[in-house]
Amino acid sequence: MTAQRSVRLTTAQALVRFLAAQHTERDGRRQRLIAATWGIFGHGNVAGIGQALLESGPEAMPFLQGRNEQAMVHAAVGYARQRGRLSAHAVTTSIGPGATNLVTGAALATINRIPVLLLPGDTFATRPADPVLQQLEVPWAGDVSVNDTLRPVSRHFDRITRPEALVPAALQAMRVLTDPVQTGAVTLALPQDVQAEAYDWPEEFFAERVWRVRRPRPDTGELRAAAEAVREARRPLLVVGGGIRHSGAEDALRAFADATGIPVAATQAGKGALRHDHPAEVGAVGHTGTATADDLARAADLVIAAGTRLTDFTTASSTLFQDPGVRFLGLNLDPYDAHKQAALPLVADAREGLDALRAELAGHRVDPAYERTYRKAKLYWEALVDQAFHAPDENAVPTQAQVLGALDAVVDDTDVIVNAAGSLPGDLHRLWRARSAYQYHVEYGYSCMGYEIPGALGVSLAAPDRPVWALVGDGSYLMNPTEIVTAVQEGIPVKVVILDNHGYASIGGLSGAVGGEGFGTAYRFRAPGGAYTGDPLPVDLAANAASLGMAVIHTRTIGDLRKALAEARLADRPTCVYAQTRTPDTVSGPPPAQAWWDVPVAETATRASAALAREEYDRQAAQRRRHL
Repeated sequence: MTAQRSVRLTTAQALVRFLAAQHTERDGRRQRLIAATWGIFGHGNVAGIGQALLESGPEAMPFLQGRNEQAMVHAAVGYARQRGRLSAHAVTTSIGPGATNLVTGAALATINRIPVLLLPGDTFATRPADPVLQQLEVPWAGDVSVNDTLRPVSRHFDRITRPEALVPAALQAMRVLTDPVQTGAVTLALPQDVQAEAYDWPEEFFAERVWRVRRPRPDTGELRAAAEAVREARRPLLVVGGGIRHSGAEDALRAFADATGIPVAATQAGKGALRHDHPAEVGAVGHTGTATADDLARAADLVIAAGTRLTDFTTASSTLFQDPGVRFLGLNLDPYDAHKQAALPLVADAREGLDALRAELAGHRVDPAYERTYRKAKLYWEALVDQAFHAPDENAVPTQAQVLGALDAVVDDTDVIVNAAGSLPGDLHRLWRARSAYQYHVEYGYSCMGYEIPGALGVSLAAPDRPVWALVGDGSYLMNPTEIVTAVQEGIPVKVVILDNHGYASIGGLSGAVGGEGFGTAYRFRAPGGAYTGDPLPVDLAANAASLGMAVIHTRTIGDLRKALAEARLADRPTCVYAQTRTPDTVSGPPPAQAWWDVPVAETATRASAALAREEYDRQAAQRRRHL
């Protein structure tokens, strides 16, 4: 028997060498699975993963220095989403607070189903002293550490308490990262003593591996049932989600719409899968949707949900689809999502499913009168968008919608717009005219404040030839501006547009609508009575961005803004455009929400605003229905 050849390395060195040899392949295209590792070092990983990265060198494993652990995960998510989930980043942190800072980023990755590999340090496996620095003592469980907080927000979690345990754990981690259904945050907790411990590793562990990302085709019986449902429908509506983009199914979607004439509405994650100027594209659907798409949804007798989780924003908290006989057809790679709303399931890859359904429907097309109706409604909504974008006075302070209009006039198909939280996602979903599949990058699965800047950084790393814009309100900016320093350090010319309206404007508006009267949402001094209704705080966000190394362009008017955006787009260094915005009025503001969103209102209250809001809540909630 031939002895198995081995190489002696520490656990951390073995892990880095293993990761450098992993690749994905889909449709014949191969690329590295783990393209780089982000890191902030402390006593939990500096002598382990840190030393291993230094020893391996940048060719084997490029290293990116972060400033905030949560932000590093956000950047990794931005990168992986831009790369179609076929290439990802790893993130290493120390034990204790460094590790727990990963939790929010891990939740965001898992909820959005974006692969990221988390490598937090952990307390000693050998327990030489008890407790050690930053160890959580749990009297009833000696093996619990703070890293266990990552379990519920990870798609896969393992703790490597012996070097040899890394072999099966690493292989399982790669399996989950490359699984189009199960992917998300994958956590390998690494005790600091185990990271530095040497072991004789089999050389086969470091052989190049290719993880082929599968494209399951639909079951024949499910396909026939789906086609029959489409043929029977008089007012079908296709709702597309992020699964279209993850599958790279944009061409299949366009071919399906061309062949059938079925209108296509988009969720936040699906927006851009079909260009805004395609005749069948009817815009955003749901609470932040267009009147065109939402009216079609209310009347639809068949909803084809393709690559979407059908969240509460998309379904208007189960009040949107009102036709008494409405049925659902769930085209999804995940059976769990394919069966939502008691749907007819079509479990398949989005591209394979759309192509197969189009072939099965050969010759079928919706009634021409239906096409004329939705195309006319689409033109009506486009006129409203033009109105919201239009700024008749170049010397006026712009509304938020007019900022988007000015940006719309500057960008082309190559630009990427990154956003996540506040009132911007609603305005972008309703108003933005997406020109390409990757232009619209709004993280709305978790809608995490602070995602925008690090997310844009990750997108820029994935697509260095594209202008990348982080659109961020003042509240979200203050949450997480730290990766500006990383962008400056790496020379990444991300463009940050700060819209300053002195507070949490989105939640302020929601608070007013549900009887909260904007309580605790404005950035203002306290008034004599104690409320935050005094003068705006003298916070200079532009100066803050400049202090972190960005070039900053101040704007006061819509005319200034147009020039600043054009200058920033051509900039070869990180550049910030600072714009104070005014409250929109009924003429220049965006159209209001076209569908409801369930935010419970106090059932009993002494203040009139809450009592009135409850009456409206009860009226809307009465329309909620379960589709069985």
